[in-house]
Amino acid sequence: MIARLGRQVDDLPMSAAQVTVRVQPRARANEIVGERDGVLLARVTAPPHEGRANEALRRLIARRARVGIGRVAIVRGAAGRDKLVRVEGLSREQLREALLGADRG
Repeated sequence: MIARLGRQVDDLPMSAAQVTVRVQPRARANEIVGERDGVLLARVTAPPHEGRANEALRRLIARRARVGIGRVAIVRGAAGRDKLVRVEGLSREQLREALLGADRG
């Protein structure tokens, strides 16, 4: 274990946020288009075969949230359009601002 300022890294609190996402695969562009009834709406160009759309969604969220892709995980719904996605390193408010704020392309 790595010590940092007298504390072990494993003991440091890690913030994380979860967001419900409805995904449209095979879209024209990878984009977050808004929110409806508390559910984030996202489009990805990848097909829903062999986890390609899930990977595209993880990359899209990581890019918009400015975190590494390893910090984005699909917690539930990997086989469906409605997913619960967890992003480590951000609070819920920070995640919402990153995903729904001004377009960052």
